[in-house]
Amino acid sequence: MRSPFPGMDPYLERPSLWHEVHTGLIVALQLHLAPLLPSHYRVAIEQRTYSSPPAPDDLVGLPDVSVLREKTDVAYASAPSTTASVVTPVVVRVPMPEEQRERYLEVRDTQSGVVITVIELVSPSNKRAGEGRREYEQKRMRVLGSLAHLVEVDLLRGGEPMPMRVQDNSRTGHYRILVSRADRRPNADLYLFTVRNTIPTFPLPLQRGDTEPTVDLGKLLHDLHERAHYERAIDYRQDPTPPLDADDAAWADDLLRRAGLR
Repeated sequence: MRSPFPGMDPYLERPSLWHEVHTGLIVALQLHLAPLLPSHYRVAIEQRTYSSPPAPDDLVGLPDVSVLREKTDVAYASAPSTTASVVTPVVVRVPMPEEQRERYLEVRDTQSGVVITVIELVSPSNKRAGEGRREYEQKRMRVLGSLAHLVEVDLLRGGEPMPMRVQDNSRTGHYRILVSRADRRPNADLYLFTVRNTIPTFPLPLQRGDTEPTVDLGKLLHDLHERAHYERAIDYRQDPTPPLDADDAAWADDLLRRAGLR
C-alpha cells in the first residue's frame, strides 16, 4: 500500500520505525543516483558510530520508587538478630550508553577519490542535545568548511532544527532540504515544506560542467513505503508521533477517512 499522504508520511517519524525508514531511504538514494551520475562518479554509503545516553523516552514508565514483595521460596542463612527483615533484590534497568550508527552518502570522484557531495539524512539523535548532535554538528562544520557540497534532508518534525539563518521568516515548514554548494557559501538553497505538501525535487550538486540529476525524494519515499509494506507497522487510527498541531491533525483526519483508513 502506498502512503495516503502527498509527501512525507508523519507516521514514519515514530522512533521505533524511523531507523528502518532512514536505512531504506539511504539505500534507495544510492541505487537511484548511481546510474544517473557520469561514469567518473560513484555513490558510497558511509557510517559514523558513537556512544550516547539513551533518549529520555527510553526511561519513560520506570518508577522512581519500587514496591518490593518478599520472596519466601529462597533460603537464607539464619542471622543472629530476629528483628532484621530479609528482602530479596529485584532486577531493574539502569541507563546505558547506546552505540549509535548513522549512515550517510558520499558522491566521490572515482579517479581521485575526492568527496564531491555529502548527502545527510538527519536522525532524531542529531536534533536533540547530546553526543549525537555534537558529533553531527562537528561533521557538518567540517563539510561546510571544505570544497564538498552538502545536501541535508530533515524529514523529522521533532527536535531542534540544524542551525542556519533564514532570511525570509514568513516561510515556514515542518520539513527541510538544504542544498549547500561549496562555491556559493555562505548562501544555500533551503526547501521548506509541510505535511500537506509533496516533497520538492532538488538538483544534486556536482562538479562544474557536469550534468546534475534531479532527485525526486518523494517518489523514492513512496516507493519504499509500498515495497516495505510500512502500513503493517502503522495504525492510522491513532495519532502520529510526535502529534500534529490541531489544524494539521484535522486535515490528516479527513485525508485518512477519505482513504478508508479511519
